[in-house]
Amino acid sequence: MNDHATNDYQNLGPAEILEAVDSQGYYSDGRLLVMNSYENRVYRVGLDDDKTIVVKFYRPGRWSDAAIYEEHHFALELAKREIALIPPLANSAGETLFRHKSYRFALFECYGGRPPNFESPDQLRQLGRFIGRLHAVGSEAAYQHRPTLDATTFGSSCVEFLLKNKFIPGELIAAYESLSQDLLQRIQWCYERCPEIKLIRTHGDCHSGNILWTDDGPHLVDLDDSRMAPAVQDLWMFLSGEREDREISLGILLEGYTAFADFDPAQLNLIEALRTLRLMHYYAWIAQRWEDPAFPRVFSWFNTPRSWEQHILDLREQAALMDEPALAWQSMS
Repeated sequence: MNDHATNDYQNLGPAEILEAVDSQGYYSDGRLLVMNSYENRVYRVGLDDDKTIVVKFYRPGRWSDAAIYEEHHFALELAKREIALIPPLANSAGETLFRHKSYRFALFECYGGRPPNFESPDQLRQLGRFIGRLHAVGSEAAYQHRPTLDATTFGSSCVEFLLKNKFIPGELIAAYESLSQDLLQRIQWCYERCPEIKLIRTHGDCHSGNILWTDDGPHLVDLDDSRMAPAVQDLWMFLSGEREDREISLGILLEGYTAFADFDPAQLNLIEALRTLRLMHYYAWIAQRWEDPAFPRVFSWFNTPRSWEQHILDLREQAALMDEPALAWQSMS
């Protein structure tokens, strides 16, 4: 990673933000609102015509230009099919990735909305149809420059980073190392119960914060974490509650989903494995960004013995959950 670009990024200020937006012909009126994003720097900028625009500055060193272009191309494909995922704005030359000084950035229209209600059967069914349409497009081609979400990228490489860089308190290292190896073995067993895993382009981070609900239905934002992954990666975060509740929600979700895309029920064996990988990756992600001054401010609880004790307890719960039978797909017909 270029140290100069990293320092510029960490010190990105209002003047550079507004200059970058102005450089693409969108003239700001000085209004600037920081949006909820830690991986990238994202702002809502007011324009002279009383409209607003969203600008996202990409973190240096995370994605290559080619990987960002793949994200943009997928978003534009979805928009062309009238699938409501907010795509980047292109200039007159068709470019969507811009540069200002050492910064790479993209621009997006500003959309409002409210969080989805996962307890609403109608919204779950509609969300299932939406994700099914997204996956139908996602399965038509493969990423060439973005990694796959698997037990290496979200599991063993994260464990290796945390142990190598000594983030774990000394008295907990042995417990974490032993537990992580046990978890990786259990994750492998979950994957073995789904022998033919079809990988597709997914949203990758389908939680409620990335869904805007309007009177017209859901809009998805932020393809920044889009990767090749099993389809169930974009479905399992909508399920919560006791097992019976999750199975009912799953049936409703898949009722909508399978109207537009096939679903392999064997992938239900991956849900707790993917949840475990997300937990493992989350702590490694914070650790990898710890030198960014924004992270110690926002995640002040991280890197303390208490947080690692809780993390280990959470992971132990996942070990037990991966031993349970997969959720049953109860057809709503």
